[in-house]
Parts: sequence; structure tokens; C-alpha cells
Amino acid sequence: MQTSRLQKNNNIVLLYDEVKKTEVMGKLNMKDWIGQTILNKKVISIPIMTHPGIELIGKTVHDAVTNGQVHYEAIKALCDKYPAAAATVIMDLTVEAEAFGAEIIFPENEVPSVSGRLLADEAAIDALEIPALNKGRIAQYLKANMLTAKNITDRPVLAGCIGPYSLAGRLYDMSEIMMLIYINPEAANTLLHKCTDFIIRYCMALKATGVNGVVMAEPAAGLLSNEDCLQYSSVFVKEIVEKVQDDHFTVVLHNCGNTGNCTQAMVYTGAAAYHFGNKINMEEALKEVPADALAMGNLDPVSLFKMSSPEEMKKATLQLLEATAAYPNFVLSSGCDIPPYTPLANINAFYTALEEFNETRN
Repeated sequence: MQTSRLQKNNNIVLLYDEVKKTEVMGKLNMKDWIGQTILNKKVISIPIMTHPGIELIGKTVHDAVTNGQVHYEAIKALCDKYPAAAATVIMDLTVEAEAFGAEIIFPENEVPSVSGRLLADEAAIDALEIPALNKGRIAQYLKANMLTAKNITDRPVLAGCIGPYSLAGRLYDMSEIMMLIYINPEAANTLLHKCTDFIIRYCMALKATGVNGVVMAEPAAGLLSNEDCLQYSSVFVKEIVEKVQDDHFTVVLHNCGNTGNCTQAMVYTGAAAYHFGNKINMEEALKEVPADALAMGNLDPVSLFKMSSPEEMKKATLQLLEATAAYPNFVLSSGCDIPPYTPLANINAFYTALEEFNETRN
């Protein structure tokens, strides 16, 4: 770590020397941690979950996505309450688009969304500049990750970022990017290269905060065939993985849009872990994931976590655990970010089911 290097971002001073204080988990060998997880007879859980923590501390989603301190406090509240095997941050797929200049809508208690289309045509792609890391809310997210890495030292901390194809879709419009890859693949590749370059820089900054990995959300790639996913997502994700992943920093590739059509393309990236949504058959996904990589998923965050009863939640969790019992690399999780206003009773039922299942595996 370089000595005292101050970086000013939106009037927030990030003192990277503070990262030195993250001594315990910051030096965790994630390759070994994954290996031990696979060898462990007991299944671990890493639900993608921050919103219940926001509610536990009496704040709004808007508070958390605009203030790194609040964001961290929500993560800490959940870590104090639940035995997740890793801490995760908010899955906010607007942070990087905002840094590029996209207009963002901020509801009080829902995740932000991109409004309109930043790039109107191919000429706008050519003119697009890769932003510095002092734009938008990047500084607040770096602050949240740094505080979490510094203060939560009993488990790995996983940051979050968007994937290159999903970012391109938020800048050019999701429907338009799907047409562009066929009409003008050269322009599409120009945009994807710019998105990839920025994501690499952002991931390196996240890595410098002391976190142990990043969940890269690439859901839009799930709309593509395996061949197109490989060409317009996976080759770029692979470039990011090769630049940022090492023994101490893990990339978890999340694609909740994948129904089974592009699992092979996901695995091509070389990520150390893969996170699947509820649209896919988890057993089928596990057959395609390498045995030395984690496969995480995939309970429906809305119909189960938010909308079902505790009894239904527990039953579905046990069914998934039984269905995946033959795969030591399976990690129990939600299929995506658990939404606001999810009943704590359902989260409790999720953990009760896991505890009961693990008791049978002693």
C-alpha cells in the first residue's frame, strides 16, 4: 500500500492509509476460503441482502444509496443479526451509469433507476469519455466498502459492481444495445471496451478499500444466446477477472437473467464464483459450474422472501438444499437482491431451514 495518498471525491477525503487497519479479513486468502467452503460438509449461506438492514437502522433506501456511512451501518446491522458467511453491499446498478453522466431517478424506498438514454447514436459512443472515479456516487460507495472492510472482520466482505454489457445497456438503452450488436457490432464493441475499462478502474479502487471480492451483476447478458453472451459479455468480463481477481480478491459473476441459455458463457469468464437467479434450475446450473468454483443461488427474492409465509419460505429453502445436496460447491442464496420491506420472519425461516438441514449432515 502506498503511503498517505489523499483522493478527494465530492468533498469526501478517502485516506487509503486507513485500509492498512483492515488487517484480519483484508489478508484473507479467498482461494483457500473457497476451497475450505467446498470441503466443509455444512452448507453456507450468502444471501444478497442489504435492504432489511436499512430498515433495521430506521433509514430509507435513498439514505443508503447516497451516504456511505448509512450504507455501512445497514450492512453492519445485518451482520450483527444474521450468520451470513459473507457481507454484501447494495446491488445498485446505477452507480457506474451515473458516473458516465446518465440521469438517475431516486425513489425514497426503492432502488434507483436510470432515466432516459445517455447515448443517442453511434457518434455519441465515439465521443463518450471514460469518467474519473470522482463522479456521481462512486465516492460514497467506496466509503461504504472501506468502512465495512475495516469494521466487519469476522467474514469476507463482497463489494458490488455492474457488468459491462448491462452497463452498456443502461447507457445506450437495453433494447437498442440488443439491436446494435447485430446492426453495428463495431460500435457495440467500442462502447463495451469503454465500459470494461471503467469497471476495471472501479474494481481496483474497490479492491484498495480492503474488501475481499466483488459481486459483478450482469443480468442483461441473460437475455442473449450463449454465443452472443460469450462475444458481448463474457470476453469483457474475462478481461476484468484477469485484471482484478487473485488469491485475495474474488469475482462473483451474477446473472439473474440466465434461464440456462448462457451458463457455459458465464463459466468461460474464469470467475471464482457464480451467482444464479431464480429463473434457472439450480441443479442444471451446478452441472456446468467447475467443481472448484462456488455456485450460489437461487431462491426467489420476491415471491418467496418478500411475499410468501415463513412456512413456505422454510419449505422452499429445504427443497433447494435437498436438491443440491450432491454438490459440495453449492452456496445457499437469494436469486437476486432481497427487496425492501421483506418480512424478517421470512429471513429467519430461511436461516432456520439451513440450520436444520446442516444438523442432518453432521
